[in-house]
Amino acid sequence: MKKLLALAVVAGGVLFVIKRNKNAKTEGDVWRQTTASTDKPLGAVSTNGTAPAHAAGAGHNN
Repeated sequence: MKKLLALAVVAGGVLFVIKRNKNAKTEGDVWRQTTASTDKPLGAVSTNGTAPAHAAGAGHNN
């Protein structure tokens, strides 16, 4: 009975480590994707706080 309990504890520990490593890999992938550099400075966000020039209706006085 003790051997079976020990085997269950070891198996649970292995599964826990595998799941933890998989989650860490997924989190790392998401982090790299969200922090990836873009070809535009600041990801096309204006540095002076105004909307970018290509926004709908920007620069048109009707």
